[in-house]
Amino acid sequence: MAGIGLVGFAAPATADSCPSGALCAWYNKNFDGDPGTVYGDNNNLLQYSKFANVGSTYNNGTRCNVALYSGRNMTGSKFTLARGDGININPRGAYADGIASNDWCV
Repeated sequence: MAGIGLVGFAAPATADSCPSGALCAWYNKNFDGDPGTVYGDNNNLLQYSKFANVGSTYNNGTRCNVALYSGRNMTGSKFTLARGDGININPRGAYADGIASNDWCV
């Protein structure tokens, strides 16, 4: 994972602020603060400040993994985040400019 700019770990209880069914993003690492949330597939997450300036993200989907992309319209580097997992984003990695799009159930 380090090659694409992600740091994976099992999500601690602080990710509980992410609503069921959502992909959540925080400005800070380790799910600190209030999350930004999206549901469904999104071609441009960069319009949402917390995804454009992401420090950590969590998949609280109810049934699927979610693919995260560094480019809009599901382009660029791809990382599949398993349901119930969260990651910190490396500020110097592929997602340094944010999570640009997502695709559920991959």
